[in-house]
Amino acid sequence: METIAAEPATRPLRRDAERNRRRILDAAATVFAEHGLGASLDDIADEAEVGVGTVYRRFPNKELLIDALFDEQVASIVALAEAALAIEDPWDGLEHFMRSALERQAANRGLKELILGARMGRGTGCTAEGRTRIEPLVRRLVERAQADGSLRDDLDTTDMPLIQMMVGSVADYTRSVDPEVWQRLLTVVLDGLRAKPDVRTPMPTAPLDSAGLTAAMSGWQPPRG
Repeated sequence: METIAAEPATRPLRRDAERNRRRILDAAATVFAEHGLGASLDDIADEAEVGVGTVYRRFPNKELLIDALFDEQVASIVALAEAALAIEDPWDGLEHFMRSALERQAANRGLKELILGARMGRGTGCTAEGRTRIEPLVRRLVERAQADGSLRDDLDTTDMPLIQMMVGSVADYTRSVDPEVWQRLLTVVLDGLRAKPDVRTPMPTAPLDSAGLTAAMSGWQPPRG
């Protein structure tokens, strides 16, 4: 009788490898959110509770790991923009997107660095690719709010990332003092973007006191040349 060789038991290993990959990606998302993209693979291995060799087998360098996370983070911003476009009122949709995106960036340093292009070298191509996915949706949000007459007509889509950078910087420097105070600045910005300047939105949170302002500003550093 002919003997049929058993198929090598590779599927469980593939499942184990995928579980490890997912575990490493989840750990990287957590570490980068708190510490930014400067965190090391050793930090990620500690968070994932695996050996650093396991991390290197799945991702031979940190850039490959960042690239894998980048696709997921871009998808989350795309989903936010699509949900905002589904909101019937154009102004409400634009505000929802800006506030939701900044909430994520305020809580996730790594996401801000990824989306706003703080990566250099190999990662800049991915950053550009991400922008090509996000920018058309943001343009639609801007154009329909302008067509509705609720958004000032001299705003350009390219202003939007700069607004995110501006308010996001406030979030960075006030995180340890008051992690919500950036919403005050966003409220002022949003009112300034309205086509009807007589509208005044109530402030969503209290201002910093003098001591809080001093603590926040003490963390400021001049940009590197």
